[in-house]
Order: sequence, then structure tokens, then C-alpha cells
Amino acid sequence: MMNLVKWNPWGDAVDFRNQINRMFNDCFHPDTDWSEKRSTEIWNPAVDIYEEGQNLVIKAELPGISKDDIAVDMKDRVLTIKGQRHNDQEVKQNRYYRRERMWGKFERAFTLPDSLDADNIRADFADGVLKVSIPKSEDQKPKKITVQ
Repeated sequence: MMNLVKWNPWGDAVDFRNQINRMFNDCFHPDTDWSEKRSTEIWNPAVDIYEEGQNLVIKAELPGISKDDIAVDMKDRVLTIKGQRHNDQEVKQNRYYRRERMWGKFERAFTLPDSLDADNIRADFADGVLKVSIPKSEDQKPKKITVQ
């Protein structure tokens, strides 16, 4: 049986734009090491956002990052996760055969609905995964009404 996959035309457009940008960058700045530049400018951690009980949860994959290099801020309903993965300096640059792991600073921002309790956000970091739990405000939680 075949699964249906929703086509996203904007995904192809973004890939095309990135290829064009790379082509122009290589043309006008040939001395720039594009792989090095790309590693420090494009890296963003993957996230999952879902509901768990009475909480909205944002999970971010942050392997190889220390807890001290992560910051979680909340201002005007915008939750920001930012930090930095440091470049592995143990291996000299001329000894690499292939380098795909990204490093550098990152920042992800998420606009949250009004129905969340921003004063009781909890952030836990374990095994390279940041889990931010934001509870729903009391007026958004279901209430049991007794019938008389």
C-alpha cells in the first residue's frame, strides 16, 4: 500500500533559492570556503512541538552542546531558544575527508498563543535534547461542571 505525501511547493523553492545563492556566492567570492561559512550560518536544531497533557511542549535536538551554552527566553509571547555548538578542534582541518556536522550559533523563536501560562515554563536538558514545557493557563483547562 502506498502512503500519500502532501506536496509542499515552497520547500522546492527554498532549495532552489539556496542553490542560486550558493552559485552567486561561489562566482563573486571564490576565495571563501563555503562549507566553513555554511556551517557557521545555517545550523538550526530540529524541533518538535506537541501537546502533552495540559502542556505545550517544544523539544529541540541539541547533541554535542553543553547545558551552559543554551539560553531559553520568553518575551511578549515569543519563546526563544539560542545557543552555540563549538567547532571540534581536536582534528586538524587538513585531516578531514568529509565534514557534515554543523557548528556555530543558533537561534529559534516561536510565537506562543495567549492561552499559555508564561510564568510557569519549565526547561529540562538531558541526553542532547532540550524539553521546554509550557502549561496552559487555568482558564483554558477543561473544567468539570456538576449537573444539579
